[in-house]
Amino acid sequence: MFNKIAAFRNIHDAHLAARRGKRFRTSILKFDSRLEENLFVLRRELLDRTYRHGPYREFIVFDSKKRLIKAPPFRDRVVHHALCRIIEPILEKGFIHDSYACRKGKGVHMAIRRLEKFIQSLGDKIEREREREREFTLSEIYCLKCDVSKYFDNIDHKILFNLLRKKIRDERTLFLLEGIIESNPRGIPIGNLTSQLFANVYLNELDHFVKRQLKENHFIRYMDDFLILSPDKRRLQADKEAIRIFLAEKLKLTLHPKKAEIFPIGKGIDFLGYVVRGNRRFLRKSTVKRFLKKRKHCLALLRKERLTQEFINQMDSSWRGYAGFADSYKLLEKLGLRK
Repeated sequence: MFNKIAAFRNIHDAHLAARRGKRFRTSILKFDSRLEENLFVLRRELLDRTYRHGPYREFIVFDSKKRLIKAPPFRDRVVHHALCRIIEPILEKGFIHDSYACRKGKGVHMAIRRLEKFIQSLGDKIEREREREREFTLSEIYCLKCDVSKYFDNIDHKILFNLLRKKIRDERTLFLLEGIIESNPRGIPIGNLTSQLFANVYLNELDHFVKRQLKENHFIRYMDDFLILSPDKRRLQADKEAIRIFLAEKLKLTLHPKKAEIFPIGKGIDFLGYVVRGNRRFLRKSTVKRFLKKRKHCLALLRKERLTQEFINQMDSSWRGYAGFADSYKLLEKLGLRK
C-alpha cells in the first residue's frame, strides 16, 4: 500500500489535484518553480520516514458561524492527496449508503432527496398498515435531529488511529497517518483533505450502531448532522438516549444540547440549508439573509474595483444552482438572478 502512496506518478497526480483552482497562489508558484526536485524530495522523505508535517496557517471564516480554519503548507496538501487517493477507496467500502458528506456521488442534494424518499415511504407504510384511503398526515411521522457538539475539535486521536488501524495494516502507511493526525494538538483541523475522510471514519461507528443495534432504516448523516425518521415518538426518545451514551462511551463525543430534538415533521425539517415540508423544499431564511449580506458587500467591493464582475457572476451562478434546488422561483426573480 505505501509503495502506491509514495509512487512518483501518484505524488505527481496528487500535486495536480492539490493545486486545482489555486495554481497562481504564491506558495504553489514557488513549489512549481522547482517542481520535479520538490516532488522527488517529498517522495524520498516519505520512503525513508523523515517526512514531517509543517505548521498550519490559521484564519477565521464567518459562514453560518465562526470557524477556525487551519491551512496546511502546499507540500503537505500534496501528501494528503497522495494518501487519500490510495486509502479512501479502502475505507469507503465500510461506509453505509446513507452517509452523504465528502463522498463521490453523494452531497447535500442527494441527502435531501433521500430524506424526501424516506418521508414518502413512511407515509405509504402508515397508509398500508391502517388501510386508509386518504393521504397520511405529516404529524404522524416524527424526526430525531441531532448534531455533535464541536465535532472536529473533539475527535480523539487515539480512538481515530485505532479505527484506521482496523482497516489498514501497512506499518509505513500507519506511520504517515499518525504523523498527520498528531500534526494538530487536539482534534482534527478544518482545512485538511484528510480531515474530511477521518471525520467520516470516526462517525461511521455511529452509523453502524444506528443501523445494526438500533435497527433504524430511516437514518441520514451528513458529517456531524444526522436525523432519524419514525412514526414512533417513544422509540426516537429511546434512540436519542442510546446515541448519547454510545457517543460518550465509545467516541468521547457529546450531542449539542440545543440541537438534539424530536418533533413532528409537519413543521418542516430544517436540514443542510433547506427546509423540507411535505413534498416541497424551501431555503432556510438565515441562508438567504447571509447570501444577501454577502452579495451587498461584494457589490460594494466591485464598485471600488477590488473585485471583478467575473467573480460576481460566478457567485450569482453558484447561488442559482443552490437556490434552484428549492422552491425559489419568486425569490430569484425578485433578486434579478433568474436566467
